[in-house]
Amino acid sequence: MNEEPTVNASWLPQDRVEASSTENASGSSLVPVVEPEPELWVNPWDIVLCTSGTLISCENAVVVLIIFHNPSLRAPMFLLIGSLALADLLAGIGLIVNFVFAYLLRSEATKLVTVGLIVASFSASVGSLLAITVDRYLSLYYALTYNSERTVTFTYVMLILLWGAAICIGLLPVMGWNCLRDESTCSVIRPLTKNNAAVLSVSFLLMFALMLQLYIQICKIVMRHAHQIALQHHFLATSHYVTTRKGVSTLAIILGTFAACWMPFTLYSLIADYTYPSIYTYATLLPATYNSIINPVIYAFRNQEIQKALWLVCCGCIPSNLSQRARSPSDV
Repeated sequence: MNEEPTVNASWLPQDRVEASSTENASGSSLVPVVEPEPELWVNPWDIVLCTSGTLISCENAVVVLIIFHNPSLRAPMFLLIGSLALADLLAGIGLIVNFVFAYLLRSEATKLVTVGLIVASFSASVGSLLAITVDRYLSLYYALTYNSERTVTFTYVMLILLWGAAICIGLLPVMGWNCLRDESTCSVIRPLTKNNAAVLSVSFLLMFALMLQLYIQICKIVMRHAHQIALQHHFLATSHYVTTRKGVSTLAIILGTFAACWMPFTLYSLIADYTYPSIYTYATLLPATYNSIINPVIYAFRNQEIQKALWLVCCGCIPSNLSQRARSPSDV
């Protein structure tokens, strides 16, 4: 008796993956036997996720090394950017490790550890994005007192809280809040339970709403500052309009990219469970990983100080146009 080939879907409950072969095994022997196609040993979606994890790891490792080895990059803003890069680096490593364990070292223990690492890393990444948003708002709203010891202390408190919360969230599946004993409670990501996925999704939506509100306030402050600078320097109205539009466009790109990457998987996790086809999980999860690829470009490589450090590491010099570039209200 021949069985249909199955695809190893490392993110899904095994009963869903093997359902077709079970149904075929219970069929009548009078049915003509069809020669099965060659077995697909590796799921292409897992290969794409592993490739994405490799790119995430390499890109964010550069940012972490630059900030760690450069003593001048110790301001609160750089600490938060380093936290974001470290979280994304761990997320990329988690995607790679999950691929390796799914095909070379299959066990429930390794699945719990790798999924916990990925959940904790992505939670820290989203939390770091929120912390960066809060820091940007404070740097504009309290411009005169921003560079004080109180700001540094507040930054360390935010980092401790967000990483502590992320670690606790990642430990939940390992500590027993999983669906290994009851497949009916599984979410779209095994071994996370449906309730666990719902809590994570609702938390993300709340953080996104807070980020949206903060960026609206930042936009108002940027427009007000640009108008004041234009009046002080007797700029033309068109110059004020261009500067303001650039700042608003930057904020729109930052928030729009974040929403486009994470919102599909967040909403899908709320309405779906383990019975849904695996392709939907992969199709919504993959854009979420792209956010960790885009983050260094938006938050690190656009920063003038990090650009200088990167040029020094690569070629030992700083371009003249970069060293003379002044910061404007649109650089948010």
